[in-house]
Amino acid sequence: MKWSRWRRFRQAIQILAFVFYIYLLFAALQRRAAFPLADLFFRLNPLAALGTMLASRAWIPRLSLALITLGLTLVFGRVWCGWLCPLGTLLEWVRFRWAHHRAAALSPRWRVIKNVLVLLILAAALFGNLSLLVFDPIALFARTMTTVVIPALNYAVTNVERAAYPVSFMRPIVDWLEGILRGPVLPVIQPVFAQNTALAVLFLGILALNALADRFWCRYLCPLGALLGLLSKVALLRPLVRPACNRCGHCVGACRLDAIDTGAGYEIVTPECTVCLDCLAACPESGIGFRWHWRPDPIREHDPTRRQALTALAASAVSVVVLRTSIQAKLPHPQLIRPPGAEDKEEFLARCLRCSQCMKVCPTSGLQPALFEAGPEGLWTPRLVPRLGYCDYGCNACGQICPSGAIPPLGLARKREALIGVAVIDRDRCLPWAHGVPCIVCEEMCPTPEKAVRLEEVTATDDRGEPAIVQRPYVLEDVCIGCGICEYQCPVEGESAIRVYRS
Repeated sequence: MKWSRWRRFRQAIQILAFVFYIYLLFAALQRRAAFPLADLFFRLNPLAALGTMLASRAWIPRLSLALITLGLTLVFGRVWCGWLCPLGTLLEWVRFRWAHHRAAALSPRWRVIKNVLVLLILAAALFGNLSLLVFDPIALFARTMTTVVIPALNYAVTNVERAAYPVSFMRPIVDWLEGILRGPVLPVIQPVFAQNTALAVLFLGILALNALADRFWCRYLCPLGALLGLLSKVALLRPLVRPACNRCGHCVGACRLDAIDTGAGYEIVTPECTVCLDCLAACPESGIGFRWHWRPDPIREHDPTRRQALTALAASAVSVVVLRTSIQAKLPHPQLIRPPGAEDKEEFLARCLRCSQCMKVCPTSGLQPALFEAGPEGLWTPRLVPRLGYCDYGCNACGQICPSGAIPPLGLARKREALIGVAVIDRDRCLPWAHGVPCIVCEEMCPTPEKAVRLEEVTATDDRGEPAIVQRPYVLEDVCIGCGICEYQCPVEGESAIRVYRS
């Protein structure tokens, strides 16, 4: 009964941690009082902290909270995975009845995958590359929530309200829901994100793998779990099978990660144990308990070897050389516009966690996940797409929420002066230049005090061949900061007649 109560306590902590994680997602979305804590789970993430510090060659105080997770792991083992990880909790809740039988057919050697993946991530970080952090579970979950779940939820609520509003008796209910949801919880403007389909398929695929084995991702693929598993080999307090065990098998059936080796007697494999306490609660004879250990867990067949570590180091070195001698390295995409303050390309890529936190808090949905624009090394890093959303002159949220400092936390005054690009007018598409049609939208919308877009009054010929007095816009490059509101507001259909290019 004692361990059943502890197991229920662990499940309560899981639920609270998951709810808190979701709360922080929406708190950051609306920048409520909890906004300073919005990146808390990233700051507790040892893989993100270690990878970023290796890649940037710098100590990042904001990520130093990861030492707490490391300390817990060195004492209790993989408690992060079994008690706090939001993705691990979700995967524990997604269950398939037949998965336990299918898991028996999978070789423990599959666990080599996650160990090799964490070696590749850390080896690449030594060479300043964080591309493989796209597989970090906290970033993966946050990215899916930002680009897929929150926009889909907002769209669904909006359309349900539209369908219900014409019904007279539903209007007060719709107005009430709109009052408590729109703004305080959901965004006012419908967010849209590139590659949301691919990101949704990736995440659904991870959930679907549970049909092959319970918590398949946690067992075989998770790089953060692999790192914590390696550290837990020297954990001080570990579960063990006691002499009272009668080999009844109840613990084996209860273990969701097959962390109990029955090959040569019953033995708990510490790096695979998430301290879920299921085995202790299931044991009828008190045959499992905790004990202080001073010797590391023995070498297992799926543990990373010296050869694998050297291979990962060599593969990472070769990959970085290839990536940095590609076309993108020589000719960066002209419209690859980074968030304000992210001027040093190498430092930005060495710090960016691909976590989508900045995209989530961008009020205009202007920040989008990069694909081919930044090359493979910049996959899913943020870029500004002004035609979708501009960089709000009164907003500096992206720098405030960035957990690694890839986007500097600029004050609003400094952010307003940060140069991220420059606007260029396409005279073949601009209404006053190409058609003699009056239009001063770009000049009106320009937020800089000195107006980076100016107007020149001229007599032009319109499309009917008649003279027309129009004000033609032109850009003062020394004043323009590249915020992109002119491109966003340009009334020309399709491609804007004024476009922002990287500075």
